[in-house]
Amino acid sequence: MLAWLLVSLKEYVSIFNVFGYYTVRTALAGISAFVICMLLGQVVINLLKKHQIGEEIRDLGPKSHFKKKGTPSMGGILILGSTLLPTILWANLNDTFIQIAMFTMVSFGLLGFWDDYLQIKKKKPRGLVARYKFGFQVMLAGLIGLALVYIGRMGSLAEGDFTLHLSLPFFKQVLPYLGIFYLPWIMLILVSSSNAVNMADGLDGLAIGLTLISVGAFTFISYVAGNVEWSGYLQIPYVVSAAELTIFLGAMFGACLGFLWFNCHPAQIFMGDVGALSLGGTLGVVAILIKQEFLLFLVAGVFILETLSVLLQVGYFKMTGGKRIFKMAPLHHHFELKGWSEEKIVVRFWIAALVFALFSLTTLKLR
Repeated sequence: MLAWLLVSLKEYVSIFNVFGYYTVRTALAGISAFVICMLLGQVVINLLKKHQIGEEIRDLGPKSHFKKKGTPSMGGILILGSTLLPTILWANLNDTFIQIAMFTMVSFGLLGFWDDYLQIKKKKPRGLVARYKFGFQVMLAGLIGLALVYIGRMGSLAEGDFTLHLSLPFFKQVLPYLGIFYLPWIMLILVSSSNAVNMADGLDGLAIGLTLISVGAFTFISYVAGNVEWSGYLQIPYVVSAAELTIFLGAMFGACLGFLWFNCHPAQIFMGDVGALSLGGTLGVVAILIKQEFLLFLVAGVFILETLSVLLQVGYFKMTGGKRIFKMAPLHHHFELKGWSEEKIVVRFWIAALVFALFSLTTLKLR
């Protein structure tokens, strides 16, 4: 790992000591990820075009989307590579939180890759059968959940250790112990968050921009949670390994920023399920690790609204025998059919996401 190699040189050149600071390594991870994504972006786009890995547009979607057909998809591999390589360079790979975050990103990414492959290369319109896809999501979430429950039960219960207590917003003294029942809670968070990003991935730059804002907020929250003085002042759970997690989140932020360069309107590449499932699952596991699961619902507020619009639409359609609440779901398609331009929808959804993220940060002190 490059960071520890450079820190070891501080005995000879004192300036190398800066590479031991979380803030410096987070910044370097973010810059590295952005540069890697920018350098490899066009290469990945050309490779996807060469192998005819392009977006398939469903007939049920808005007519304006037909022009997107054939745009290279599965671009999530660019996000994963640009996140994982800087993490390897600048983070402590012996840290359990880093290992869990990387495993979550890779495992959900592989599931998404499988789904994309079946849809694009095998010409299966919906990719992996829905119940199988959901089943694998539950299985992965269960494995990660079991690992976290084991860590929580085997911890020393010293200050800063990961525990199986649930942190509730606004109630600093209320920390219910869930024990083994923490497992279904973890599974719910991971499955729902991975699907939420997927729901929002329908317009150029929308999902990656929303993810960028969420990751930025969690980078700050993670750093605060990993700092004993700041977490004490804000009265949020202190989790010692959360500080190391900021390096991973910094890399994730830089990768998302770089991908947005190629994904903004008109998009040169789409992330596909390989990107959406991995980013959503990773956001979920980060929230769990730093004990801010409830804050995830605020930080990712737009993702939640997109998902709710689908659930409400489907439920109402079945209950009423064909009636609809929205012109089309997810929510961004509703505004498309109302006549809003794609660019206007994306920017306004970004603004809403920023409001949600800023509000979530203000709640840290309201306890």
